[in-house]
Amino acid sequence: MSDTATAAPPKAKAEIRAKPPMTPRKLLRKTGFYAMVVVVAVYLVFPFYWAVNSSLKSEGQLAMTPATFIPRSPTDGSISFFTRNYEDVFADTQFQRAIINSIIVAVTVTLLALAIGSFAAFALGKLRFPGKTVALYTILSMTMFPQIAILTGLYAIIRSVGLTPRPSMILTYLIFSLPFTVWVLTSFFRTLPGDLLQAAQVDGATSFQAFRLILLPLTAPALVTTGLLAFIGAWNEYLFALTFTTINPDDRTIPVAIALFTGQQTMQDPFGQIMAAAVLVTIPLLVLVLIFQRRIIGGLAGAVKG
Repeated sequence: MSDTATAAPPKAKAEIRAKPPMTPRKLLRKTGFYAMVVVVAVYLVFPFYWAVNSSLKSEGQLAMTPATFIPRSPTDGSISFFTRNYEDVFADTQFQRAIINSIIVAVTVTLLALAIGSFAAFALGKLRFPGKTVALYTILSMTMFPQIAILTGLYAIIRSVGLTPRPSMILTYLIFSLPFTVWVLTSFFRTLPGDLLQAAQVDGATSFQAFRLILLPLTAPALVTTGLLAFIGAWNEYLFALTFTTINPDDRTIPVAIALFTGQQTMQDPFGQIMAAAVLVTIPLLVLVLIFQRRIIGGLAGAVKG
């Protein structure tokens, strides 16, 4: 029998490829899914939108009742954007110093966490030594302690040693960022084929050379994920920064500077300026997440798989 005789007519092919009609149950399920996505998106985006909206309002606009979703003039109700809040924030010297302090602390914590954590994760994920499982779960248990539980002890140690606020914050933030970094990177190292390390050793490479030249570049998604989370944690931390900088206000970081923002005038409630400062310090984090979002997803997927 020829191919022409056995081939289905075009109309029959179209009927075969046509999707079955969507049942009411499937339609309801699909509608509910997209409705849930919209609710979650609004729930996550609305606080940032309201911060932007409030940052573009004057004190008179903020006092309007009911509150407006777009900055409007209190007199005629026309759309009116008040940019003076951002000008006051940029003109505040304490806020400028706080940005520099936060950059120094957050970048240092991130680099140290990745450098130390990658070595530890390589050893826990690829090398064999006694007590490896105990060490791994001991590191994980360090993340279970609440920050407030060790605040008093850390502050007493830092005062007795005589450390300045910046090194104090860096060492303290490493206590909380290192365990997570080591755990995620260890899970990622475990997913890498063991043949890579063996092949490198057969070719004469040491364990350190195999780690630096072969395995470490493959862990780029996990490094980006853990590094970004460590950076965000150090950038947004408030409790220890407030405690360690009580004696030296010049070393305050951004969260403390925003919380203690007094405004440009006496007896002023600088809510609009606080919102403007919050928007300014949030934008860099959003940009970093958008730039590295694919690597972040790959790093988290590898950690979960491991």
